[in-house]
Amino acid sequence: MKINHLTSAEENLMMLFWKLDSFYLKDIMEKHPEPKPHQNTVSTYLKILVEKGFLSTEKEGRIFKYTTLIPQEDYKEFLLKELSHKFFNNSGKEILDFLLNIKMISQDDLKEYFKLKWELRPLKIKEPTLEYAEAILNPKKKKKNKEKKKKKKS
Repeated sequence: MKINHLTSAEENLMMLFWKLDSFYLKDIMEKHPEPKPHQNTVSTYLKILVEKGFLSTEKEGRIFKYTTLIPQEDYKEFLLKELSHKFFNNSGKEILDFLLNIKMISQDDLKEYFKLKWELRPLKIKEPTLEYAEAILNPKKKKKNKEKKKKKKS
């Protein structure tokens, strides 16, 4: 699924929509923080977001029920990849260096992150041998010996 760019206003509305997941226009008007936009403005953005593939609609009587189609995590990933491509040579290391330089991430944060990752790794468990299963699935061929004995008797 191709993800399109959103304007700042569209992103702000999508933040609310992702929290609601499935909603009606009246739900948006109730949940939107002050200053509330005009209902026609929200309605216009809903149509745009449907066209961009971020929302789907289902008609229920005279009103529409909207559902988010693109999860917030997918949009975050899209934005981060775009940022990485445009400014960081598609390098996660360059992004990390930048975040460390502007002090958005500290070395202590990284140490704590990797400490958690190391502690949560499961131990490697030796796989059990399947001697009985092998014996059942691949029985030793004894037919040749029986055939040889029959030929000798004849």
